[in-house]
Amino acid sequence: MCHSGANAAAGLRLDTLDGVLAGSARGPVVRAGAGEASELVRRLRGTSQPRMPMTGPPFLSDAQIARFVAWIDAGMPAGSVETAVAASAPPRPAPGEPVTYAHVAPIFARRCASCHAAQGRMGPAPEGYLLNSYAATIAAADRARVIPGRPEASELMRRVRGQARPRMPFDGPPYLDEADIALVERWIADGARDAQGRAAPIPVGAAVRLHGTLTGPVQLDALPLRGASGARVDRARIGSYVEVRGRVTSEGEIEVRRVRRR
Repeated sequence: MCHSGANAAAGLRLDTLDGVLAGSARGPVVRAGAGEASELVRRLRGTSQPRMPMTGPPFLSDAQIARFVAWIDAGMPAGSVETAVAASAPPRPAPGEPVTYAHVAPIFARRCASCHAAQGRMGPAPEGYLLNSYAATIAAADRARVIPGRPEASELMRRVRGQARPRMPFDGPPYLDEADIALVERWIADGARDAQGRAAPIPVGAAVRLHGTLTGPVQLDALPLRGASGARVDRARIGSYVEVRGRVTSEGEIEVRRVRRR
């Protein structure tokens, strides 16, 4: 996402073999037969700084880096386009298999982590929300953006659908396609499972901040709002675009504290 296209960082394109061989504005990044000495590998290992990819941690595993070394040592042979496409295709769950973080992580890496990283394209991650690891994605220290089992109550889901503004990814359109949106929705509905398939715990008591359209006295779009009748309401009417603040209950519902028009 950084080293592709006409505006590739440092003039280094890593989306084609010709781009890799051409190197960056500062010189070559690979030396045939010298994997460990190549700048590309030094950046992946962190021997040269800043370590890459810029969205890390997590960085590439030792096994993944070893594949780069072996390829460079072998003289960087070209593969077929079909092989490259197959290798880069994100994993999809088999029929009946729950969606895990391994299935959605490539979506976040490709479309979200360029901004939502410690030092992304906009500087520090917007609102401090990182999308470059499982732990960061489901974190609820300041507020919960993912409510396991409840996509409609998850700020992350509402942002990628466009129910909340600004719609994400921020560099859209194009936004996520319908297949990617459906996969993220299934991931949350299936319990926001980690890569090993373990469901995330409900962040009971965590703060939430949701945006959307007030479609009823106790409803945000299609999301029922628990306790809304006793919440503080500021200039909000049916049909208004509003911000809802509240807490997560033990059932994963949203107990509303305040509704205000935006």
